[in-house]
Amino acid sequence: MAYEITKQDGVLTFTINREEKRNAINNEVMDGLKEVITYVKEHDDVRFLVVTGAGDRSFCSGGDLAEFHSLHTEDEAFGMLSKMGNILYELATLPVPTIALINGTAVGGGCEIATACDFRLMKRGAKAGFIQGTLAITSGWGGGTYLFERGLRHDRALKMLVDAKPYDAELLYDIGWAMRVFDGDKEEALNEFIENMRHIHPSVHHAYKEIELRKWRERNMYGRVMEEIRLCAKLWESDAHHEAVNNFLSKKAK
Repeated sequence: MAYEITKQDGVLTFTINREEKRNAINNEVMDGLKEVITYVKEHDDVRFLVVTGAGDRSFCSGGDLAEFHSLHTEDEAFGMLSKMGNILYELATLPVPTIALINGTAVGGGCEIATACDFRLMKRGAKAGFIQGTLAITSGWGGGTYLFERGLRHDRALKMLVDAKPYDAELLYDIGWAMRVFDGDKEEALNEFIENMRHIHPSVHHAYKEIELRKWRERNMYGRVMEEIRLCAKLWESDAHHEAVNNFLSKKAK
């Protein structure tokens, strides 16, 4: 399986299990994430949703270019991008707290997934960044829109996007993207982070999340996410993007 789903003491954990592919996203992982989000919506026994990656090297390296490089036109790209974009919007608007447990590198779409979560706990030594610019595209799953909503100063959020490079955990903590930088076991870090939250009734968590979600609805968050995705789809069709992807895959094959 390309993913694992486990539940213990109200914590539902979705683990991207493609370690040999640096936990890159393919259609199977997308469907699994959709499955777990639907479960949260339909069951009241989930207190927290955690997203993490298998192993200790990668949280998620974004979309699997080996699978998606066959998408050439704007319409073809929009189909894939909007599928994941809709899944991430559902993740971002869940009524329970969502936590990205970043065990390793989170780049490209992996950084977008982490940004869509409420909290980001990051292993010391890990890196994360919106590297899409190196492939002549923008963030394509809504990550740029979420980043500007996450309370970072505008200049820091914009710099993170236009730098198109990974930042280390300490810098991401300093600018406010990562909430915790941890050493050692990621499960211990998670349990320590949610210890106090466990004692609060879930209805309180839901009520506080609704405050933010109400703001998002008033600001047409979904429409803004979809416009971001449409822009990426247009850039996807460009010669510059296809050339960059071919160069990346050629280097990877050597």
